[in-house]
Amino acid sequence: MSIVFSINRPFVSDHFHDLPGFIEARHGHNWQIDASFEIEHIEDRSIADNDMHAWIKSVDYTLLNDSEELSGRNPTAELLSQWACEYLMSRGHRVMEIRIQEKANYWARCRP
Repeated sequence: MSIVFSINRPFVSDHFHDLPGFIEARHGHNWQIDASFEIEHIEDRSIADNDMHAWIKSVDYTLLNDSEELSGRNPTAELLSQWACEYLMSRGHRVMEIRIQEKANYWARCRP
């Protein structure tokens, strides 16, 4: 039997878009990340929560454009959801879905 465990956390980051076809001045967002994991043991939720916290700490109160993981790309909700998904999977988690909300009416989902 497996359990679906979900975490929702806020973070704050600035970004700008400067690639041809998508240019926008520096601005910030109060982002939200929702992550759903498949776990087998209830104890696994604290490990997932700790790893989620580590990813958030790497982006919280930063300029996303300075991140090596997003180098040369416009930092969008789509890329953030992909990055979070890849990071959590690299930590051994069975990620079901990552949802990054940029604004009330705009978000992106990544599923492995």
